[in-house]
Amino acid sequence: MKVNTWFGVLELDSNGKTLSSEVFPKDIRELALRSLSLRESRQNLPPEGFDLKTAALECGFTESLSEYYSLLHKVTLETVKLQVSQALTPDQRIIQAVEALDDINETTNSLSERLFEWYGGYFPESGLSGEELAVFISRYGSRENVPPEDPHYLKAKNSMGANLEAADEVLLKGLAESVCSLYERRKQIEAYIESSMEILAPNLALLAGPMLGARLISIAGSLEKLAAFPSSTIQVIGASKALFKHLRSRAPSPKHGIIYSHPLINTSPWWVRGKVARALAAKLSLAARIDFYSAKRNPSLENELEEKIRKIRAENPRPPQKRQEIRAKPKKKRRK
Repeated sequence: MKVNTWFGVLELDSNGKTLSSEVFPKDIRELALRSLSLRESRQNLPPEGFDLKTAALECGFTESLSEYYSLLHKVTLETVKLQVSQALTPDQRIIQAVEALDDINETTNSLSERLFEWYGGYFPESGLSGEELAVFISRYGSRENVPPEDPHYLKAKNSMGANLEAADEVLLKGLAESVCSLYERRKQIEAYIESSMEILAPNLALLAGPMLGARLISIAGSLEKLAAFPSSTIQVIGASKALFKHLRSRAPSPKHGIIYSHPLINTSPWWVRGKVARALAAKLSLAARIDFYSAKRNPSLENELEEKIRKIRAENPRPPQKRQEIRAKPKKKRRK
């Protein structure tokens, strides 16, 4: 009987005694890789109760028990290091990028609002906000520095805002440059997510779009977990509050979660959004499974989804009529 161990390959007889052996070199990293592959394949493992340390001494892998335990300790530590290094899979990197994007959006919105309020006292007629305002302030600072060729020159010249002191201008320009760098970083992360989704989950990116597909993976925890979800779960991902409210009380059940941001749903009439969300979730579930097991692009999914949505809209051209509630007639009171 052939037996695979972390230190070599053994040939055993029917009584469990070693007949021959093929011992591996005492390279810690190679032994750790061998141990990982053996744990994943689980082929020809030693029988229950087999004494590995005695077999290692008999085949000449080690000369003493202390050497055996010392090598085993080093190999175990190296195996754990390899497992930790392999834990950050491509879908986990996408999840980290999505969470970083959420943090940047929150910080950018807060700083942009503060910049708008602060600079509004000096140039209230600018009509700029967000990234445009940050670029304007970082470029010119005070409204007095706006050149004649700029479209905001006349507004700046005739502005009723207060005069901007030199110290305030330095602070505002520094804050504006920080906001601009955050906007630039957000664009880089979005580009990274789009390129990563095209490699990891091309079908999910095709149907849902790279950003929505990455957010679905982030909420699910991994592409493997998303592929295991039924379509009904994917349909209401992100609507946990509404779902729990429906389960606790008589509130209506949610028809969609974050997939509402998909154009097929938010551009559909209100009376077919539930059916469109159900059809989209079914295709997203199928796309996630194809991506996880094969990662091969399947363009037919998009055509099938469009045909399904077209059929749903054709069958429901008008909103359903509301049912009229039949009110019970009040009973006449008897005269005493």
